[in-house]
Amino acid sequence: MNGIRRRWGGVTVWPVLVLGGRLAAADDEKAYPTIGSIERSDPRIDRLVPRHATMQRLAEGFDWAEGPAWDRSGGYLLFSDVPRNTVFKWKEGAQARAFLNPSGFTGKGVTDSREPGANGLVFDPGGRLVLCQHGDRRVARLEADGRFTTLADRYQGQRFNSPNDAVFMANGDLYFTDPPYGLRGRNEDPKKELPFNGVYRLSKDGTVTLLTREMTFPNGLSFSPDEKTL
Repeated sequence: MNGIRRRWGGVTVWPVLVLGGRLAAADDEKAYPTIGSIERSDPRIDRLVPRHATMQRLAEGFDWAEGPAWDRSGGYLLFSDVPRNTVFKWKEGAQARAFLNPSGFTGKGVTDSREPGANGLVFDPGGRLVLCQHGDRRVARLEADGRFTTLADRYQGQRFNSPNDAVFMANGDLYFTDPPYGLRGRNEDPKKELPFNGVYRLSKDGTVTLLTREMTFPNGLSFSPDEKTL
């Protein structure tokens, strides 16, 4: 998956939807088969992933799974199946089920996008779900009544390509990437309004700032623990 990359010193960790880092019990092994292995090239990774942790397959049968977000208060995982325009919910002891549909393209009719659904998911400081919506080409927040609030959909009057992944800084600012994956023709799509694929900051006051336009297809992003490095 094209997920979030987290840096710790010189160590790069790629969390995936098999939830690397769970400590497996005997019953877990039956319900969630262990797959793969964790290779440790630097002992500092032990500060993030316990020595005896394993990777387990929690669910399957999706077109492709993206954007995992853990709800600490509810104790469940949300993740996107982008082509199916659906966010799924997984909780211990229950099968993964549809949580939100539509998730990324909420318009009427049929979209020609190959990737219309939400991609990156993240919870804001207030515990509300924020989604990078490919089909609607915006960053939106899911409200308690089920409606979406647009947080950002344009830069200098031009529509985003298809916001992809996002991360909050401790001060409440949201950083997100905007590659063209949600556009059928990608960089050559006639609906593409911006001549680049940017990385942006959405400040708490609603101001959208372009941080760089030099990357080709910016994707997952995260901060180092001290927030000095994006």
